[in-house]
Amino acid sequence: MSLENQQMSDTSCAQPRHVAIIMDGNGRWAKRQGKMRVFGHKAGVKSVRKAVSFAANHQLDALTLYAFSSENWNRPAQEVAALMELFVRALDSEVKSLHKHNVRLRIIGDVSRFSARLQERIRRSETLTENNDGLTLNIAANYGGRWDIIQGVKTLAGQVEAGTLRAEQITEDMLDSAVCMSELAPVDLVIRTGGEHRISNFLLWQIAYAEFYFTDVLWPDFDENTFEDALDAFAQRERRFGGTTPIGANAS
Repeated sequence: MSLENQQMSDTSCAQPRHVAIIMDGNGRWAKRQGKMRVFGHKAGVKSVRKAVSFAANHQLDALTLYAFSSENWNRPAQEVAALMELFVRALDSEVKSLHKHNVRLRIIGDVSRFSARLQERIRRSETLTENNDGLTLNIAANYGGRWDIIQGVKTLAGQVEAGTLRAEQITEDMLDSAVCMSELAPVDLVIRTGGEHRISNFLLWQIAYAEFYFTDVLWPDFDENTFEDALDAFAQRERRFGGTTPIGANAS
């Protein structure tokens, strides 16, 4: 979505339409419990459930969760294998509930690296929920912001190569339409748990004008109260999108 359209859609900062969350702190949470890291990831699934319920109850348009980055393959093989199995089990156990509550599930990222078993679960889950018109839940898995932009550039480059587009015709809106989630409301708010203050290659294109909220709360401890605190903080922000007057205010 272009900046002009984004400005028009954000006439008020009372509540974001699209929230993205970097779910950080599972490993540290488990360590504090004297457990292995995978124990923290399992506990984090419960927080995902709470966040989705909160987002649906507050009638957000979309919730995007950073589940597994393209850099996470560098973690110990045992942890990666446990994460993949947890992903399969979560899809099996949660998709019927998501469907029942009118949630549309989408997986964004390069799923080609996943096992055939996991890819089938993803296809099945997305197909089951594709016609739901409530909350859109995006799970970023094997996702990287740079990968996303490169895929968009390749799409446009293919059109140039085919002769249907000239390089000088390429616009910001064209690339915007070629990256993930282009059909959704822009990301208004990014929440990062775990006390870190970095983006970690998450939605680099989509969060250009998003507000940020950082909390020391570790992801397994993230609950409705923490989510509410983030929305309250967002409501106090003045979003100018590079201008001098907050969106929704009268220029004087």
